[in-house]
Amino acid sequence: MVVIRLARGGSKKRPFYTVVAANSSDRRDGRFIERLGFYNPVGGEGQENLRLQLDRVQYWVDNGAQLSPAVARLVKEYSKAQAA
Repeated sequence: MVVIRLARGGSKKRPFYTVVAANSSDRRDGRFIERLGFYNPVGGEGQENLRLQLDRVQYWVDNGAQLSPAVARLVKEYSKAQAA
């Protein structure tokens, strides 16, 4: 099964996450199918902290991919910001 989840990068106490479509049996930071965006929770003011390819996220969901709870929250937040 394909799952859309966060893969952690960055250094200690400075996390940086990549939103990826990956096989659910693969490791969190391991192999992935497609990179769909990024999330930087410690980004400063005036920086882009979240970017998603909503069309590709929708494509994967339409083909049976499951969103992790964290990614579902980020997609909702990002789509609301794009509409405003």
